[in-house]
Amino acid sequence: QVQLVESGGGLVQAGGSLRLSCAASGNIFSINAMGWYRQAPGKQRELVAIITSGSSTNYADSVKGRFTISRDNAKKTVYLQMNSLKPEDTAVYYCNQKITPQGMGFMIRDYWGQGTQVTVSS
Repeated sequence: QVQLVESGGGLVQAGGSLRLSCAASGNIFSINAMGWYRQAPGKQRELVAIITSGSSTNYADSVKGRFTISRDNAKKTVYLQMNSLKPEDTAVYYCNQKITPQGMGFMIRDYWGQGTQVTVSS
């Protein structure tokens, strides 16, 4: 069984920084793209950043130049470094990993972390 565990959220003042981590565990054959999403109260979940298996990255316009996504394949972990945080970055952040479990051929499944709250005060 595959599981994602997130860490690193919290309360920070505007202009501050946080680093989120998301580690996968379980019977994993391979991991493809990894990403971070967020959902603010009353809003739909939106893509924040994504990193491919080849380490190409893509960011939402609202976070470009402030957030950096990275991955450590040996640790099955994706990170989100968030700098220059703004109150509008306040949301629950969810990680996503596209994983092929062991014994499942080449089928890729979406797995999600439990979510971590990021609150930025003004």
